[in-house]
Order: sequence, then structure tokens, then C-alpha cells
Amino acid sequence: MATINNHYLKLKAGYLFPEIARRVNAFAAATPDANIIRLGIGDVTEPLPEACRTAMIKAVNDMGDRATFQGYGPEQGFGWLREKIAAHDFQARGCEVDASEIFISDGSKCDCGNILDIFGNDNAIAVTDPVYPVYVDTNVMAGHTEDANEKGEYGGLVYLPISANNDFTAQIPTQKVDLIYLCFPNNPTGATATKAHLQAWVDYAKANGSIIFFDAAYEAFITDPTLPHSIYELEGARDCAIEFRSFSKNAGFTGTRCALTVVPKTLKGKAADGSEVELWKLWNRRQSTKFNGVSYIVQRGAEAVYSTEGQQQVKGLVNFYMENAKIIRDQLTAAGINVYGGVNAPYVWVQTPNGLSSWDFFDKLLQTCNVVGTPGSGFGAAGEGYFRISAFNSRDNVNEAMKRITEKFKV
Repeated sequence: MATINNHYLKLKAGYLFPEIARRVNAFAAATPDANIIRLGIGDVTEPLPEACRTAMIKAVNDMGDRATFQGYGPEQGFGWLREKIAAHDFQARGCEVDASEIFISDGSKCDCGNILDIFGNDNAIAVTDPVYPVYVDTNVMAGHTEDANEKGEYGGLVYLPISANNDFTAQIPTQKVDLIYLCFPNNPTGATATKAHLQAWVDYAKANGSIIFFDAAYEAFITDPTLPHSIYELEGARDCAIEFRSFSKNAGFTGTRCALTVVPKTLKGKAADGSEVELWKLWNRRQSTKFNGVSYIVQRGAEAVYSTEGQQQVKGLVNFYMENAKIIRDQLTAAGINVYGGVNAPYVWVQTPNGLSSWDFFDKLLQTCNVVGTPGSGFGAAGEGYFRISAFNSRDNVNEAMKRITEKFKV
């Protein structure tokens, strides 16, 4: 009999979102007349921008003509898309990022896990707590951890608790770590990081030879002009950081799949013999071997995000979801519930009322209000007592959900 990757057996019983789906499906089957409003996973609801749809339709027609048909594209992504990303998302903000350092992919979730392919098994790895579960689970799968304890914390990881006491921004560790996961605007707490805070992390990474994995999937939701959108806005970041971005939330590509990862050519890691190796070359080799690129049609849709019309339409989508977040914040605050986030991020981080545990609040919210959110403990031990509510839904659903919750849980 073939053997398995035994590290998978160390994973907790179910990934957070499938467990939520299991409970919701069971409730829906038992109460088929319930009008369930889902504010749990960060899946968008509004249609793709018209500029993207138009570009994709044209790209489909391109595929129907031998003269414009596209077969395999570059594994790194088409140059015309990478050039626009470099110019609009980075160079316009003063970031020294070249198009050749941008790799187009089918999702930042995938890249956050796949990036581990080019790193060794003996790195000390730091994650925040609470944290996006993918960062932890992919390290478990890769064999970088020991078994989980009774709190769900895995041996071999350095957990950095974040809470209201530190404005949900992780304190720099006193010990040396090699790989650091940072996500700002933060998922799940909705917190943001100032330039000074990120500069401190960059300085730490450079001093310790560490690599920062910077997840900027929600940067488009930043409204405060003083906050950085990219870690490359900080001095020295090119020497210590890899950045992940996505078209999923800003342009509604959750079902279309397009993202990007930036690996600066100045970034280096250490080989077993002590020599320095360019990480760009390793990631390029990995992508060329294991990935055949994002479809031509989807990349043309992503390119349209940078057109004048696309920029206006994407801004409209972002503003729509941020207005939803404001409604959630305002309504829950008025009901006496403590809330965080939701100002420069599409997530509202709620302190569970009446001392309820996060899963008890999930079940009570589902059963009494027919509303779905995300239990904070699913993001880590420090998330216990909190609950994430997503602003990704229709305006009618958000208004109705807040009406139901505030009627049942007024503090």
C-alpha cells in the first residue's frame, strides 16, 4: 500500500471554512424555510466590472480566430499585464518594482502556500494569532511543525498574539525568526499597519536575515492616505520581503482567479553550503516547472482593471463594500457591541457579546438570526471571544442582517 504524507494527519479536523459550511448546510437542511444571510467567508457578491467583462469577451473572440488564438502563455504571466501592474500598483507609489519581478498566478492563497517550495524545512516561522489559516496549515502540510496542543497551536511555530491591547498589530519577537507572515490590512481583524510599524519589521528582518511574506490582498480598501499599500514603500524591503496581491476582492475575481506575487531580484536566501542564492531564480524555476500560467482570457480581464474605466469601476466596487462595512460597524456599535476594523478593510472584528465563545456565538447567530459569520477561534487561540463579519454582500442583505442581529443581541 502506498504511504501518505503523514503531516496531513496533524491538521485539525477540518479547515475553518469547510467546517462553517458543514454547520450551515446541516442547519439549512433542518430548517429549509430559513432565509440565511452569509457574512462569513470573504467572497464577493457584485458583478465583475464592465471593463473586465468587455475585455474578457474580446479575449474569448480572440481565441476563436487562428490569427489571434493564444496557446500556452508565459508561466510568469503576459508582459502587457505585468507592465501595467508594475506601473500602476508599485512605481506610481514610489516602489522600485520591475515588471520582471512580478509573477501572475491563479490566487494569492495558492502562492502563500506554494512559496514554501523554495524554502528549507529548518526555518523558524512566525505567524500572528489570530491568523489567516492558510499560513499555518500549509506549513503543517510541508512538515514544518510538530503536533498541535490543546489550544490548537503547533509546535515549531512562533505565535505573535494580536489583540485590542496592541491595536491588533504584532509585536516584533525577541528571538530570531526566519520567515514572517504579515497581512495588512489584516485578515481577520481588519487592522492596519503604519509605515513606522512596517519599517520596524523591515529593519528586524534585515538585521536577522529574515524573509517577510507580506499579504496585501486587501490594500485597495485602505482609505487613510498615510498608510502604506505595499511593503516596498518601506526602505530596505526589497532585501527582505515577498509581496502577495490579488484581484479577487478589489475587482471581484474570486470566481475568475487572478493574483500576483512580487519576488525582488535583490532578495536572497542561504543554501546548505552557506552560499547566497537569489530567490527570484528559485521561484521562477518553481513556476516554470509546476505552473502553466493563468489563462489569456482572465489576464486580459485583469489588464482592463488598469484602464480608465476599469479604475473607476473598481473604485466603485471598493466603495460599495466599504459602505457595507460602515453600516455593520455603526449598527453593531449602536447596539453596544465592541467592534474593530472595518475602516480600511472589508472585515469587522466583533467582540462576542455576553461572554459567549466564538463558536457558541456562531451557532446562536445562525439559529436565532439566520446569519453566518466566522468564529474568531478558527483563526487561532487568541481569536477566542471574537467574531469576523464580512462586508462582502449585497446592501439589502447587510441591512437585513444587522437588523436581525441588533434586535437579538442589543447589549
